Amino acid sequence: MHMPTNSEPQTIPPELRRLDALAAEADLIELNAQAVRTSVRLVEQAVAEDLARPTPCAGWTLYGLLAHMATQHYGFAAASRGESDLALWKLRALGNDPVDAYRASAEQVLAAFAAEDVLDRAFPLPEFALDLQVSAAQAISFHFIDYVVHSWDVAKTLNLDLQFEPELLDAALIVAKAAPGGDARLAPGSAFAPEVPWSGDNRLDEVIALLGRDPNWSR
Repeated sequence: MHMPTNSEPQTIPPELRRLDALAAEADLIELNAQAVRTSVRLVEQAVAEDLARPTPCAGWTLYGLLAHMATQHYGFAAASRGESDLALWKLRALGNDPVDAYRASAEQVLAAFAAEDVLDRAFPLPEFALDLQVSAAQAISFHFIDYVVHSWDVAKTLNLDLQFEPELLDAALIVAKAAPGGDARLAPGSAFAPEVPWSGDNRLDEVIALLGRDPNWSR
């Protein structure tokens, strides 16, 4: 999820408070880990010439998408430790081996979220607002939905099949429906584009469409 930088105080919309209940009902940390590990398995199938391919993220090549994904892993890992320095969210270069760099970033956030008391912590999210803190459930939900969507982005970019377990998609749908809509989707730096018209019974496509991606996108 790309969050706009803003120095003014921000609050999380009321509908996102439901994500705390989601954490109580589902193993949110494990569902997040499944989404992240899926993204890693997909990224590991990319070769050098794939890095310049366009992705469903407008204006981003696969390399740009991976740099964003890796940076967000490090940012959320830092947030889980209570670190609020905005510099920790600065876009990172991927070095000579972007796939390995992405894999390493995923390991960082998985380890951070596996801490025993992580759900009892407040997460600062300075990329969204410099003085904003949210509950662990809300923050991990943001990360979780981002890597469901970004796994889809990578799969589409590489023409790979993507399957998630029904339990994961049920949780993803809850988070997707809680995401702010309306004019917020049109603001510069909005996390997601306006909802795309959708029909059918594919739960992943429904999540993707709710968050502004076209399920029929192809490169």
